[in-house]
Order: sequence, then C-alpha cells, then structure tokens
Amino acid sequence: MAWFLGLGITGVVLLALTPVLDGVLDGVLDGWLSLPVVAGFLAMTGFGGALALGTTGAGPALATGCGGVCGLGAAWLTYRLSRALMRDQGAVAPRGEDLVGTSGSVVTAIPAGGFGEVLLQLGGQPVKFAARSAVPVARGAEVWVEAAPSATSVVVRPVG
Repeated sequence: MAWFLGLGITGVVLLALTPVLDGVLDGVLDGWLSLPVVAGFLAMTGFGGALALGTTGAGPALATGCGGVCGLGAAWLTYRLSRALMRDQGAVAPRGEDLVGTSGSVVTAIPAGGFGEVLLQLGGQPVKFAARSAVPVARGAEVWVEAAPSATSVVVRPVG
C-alpha cells in the first residue's frame, strides 16, 4: 500500500508544482502529455490502487489494474477540461474605432478647433475622452463621434 500512496502523493506534488513548472511537457503528443495530465494520472493511479487494495483485499496486480483505470479516467478528464479552458474565448475587447458613429454628451465645452471632453459609452462603461470639433459645442450638448484619431481622443460633431 505504501507504493500506491507514494505514487498518489507524487502526483499531488506534481500538480502543486504545475504553476512553477508551467510549459514542461506542453506540446508533446499534441497536448495529451501535459504536466497536469501526468499529475492527475499518477495521483489517481496511486490513490485508486491504494483504495482498491485497502477495501477489497485484492492482490497488488488487481489493485494496480483498478488504479490504472482510475488514472486513465482522471487523465482523460484533466485533458478535456484543460482543452475546454484553453478554448474559452471572451468577447473581443472594445477599441477606439468602435466609438465611430456613437453618441455622447459634452462634459467640458469644446471651442472651435480646440479640445474639450465628452462622455461616451465604451464596452457598456462610461468613459471620458478628449474631443475636438470644427464648431464650438456647449457643455451638456449631444454629439456624434466622427473619428477616433487616438486611443484617448475623438473628433465629434453636434447632433442636429
């Protein structure tokens, strides 16, 4: 039983070291042989074998077989879960170009040809941008974004 427990503890230690040893074995056998998969296999083979040996009184050969089946199951589940997590993609981050055509309100008055500030919605959040306009725009007026020359400034025109 000590061999099985030692194998299981080795798997748990490898799993705990995975963040430190990130990238070891990655890409070998097209992702099947990654460190979390190996750690899961070792841990479940050891603990599954110890459980089978301790509860059924079966011999070491049968306990090793039971542990191996448990280990393969854990390795497969670890592989599938890690692939699902790697494939998970969030929404595309909003960019300045996404502002063109949106409306907002003037926070600081914009003089003709000078800079003021507008409040726009970017990714569902209110964001303040430096704004230029060809004509003067008063504070509180509604404006449309015509261009986004930089990540922090926009060119606007008054609505109406």
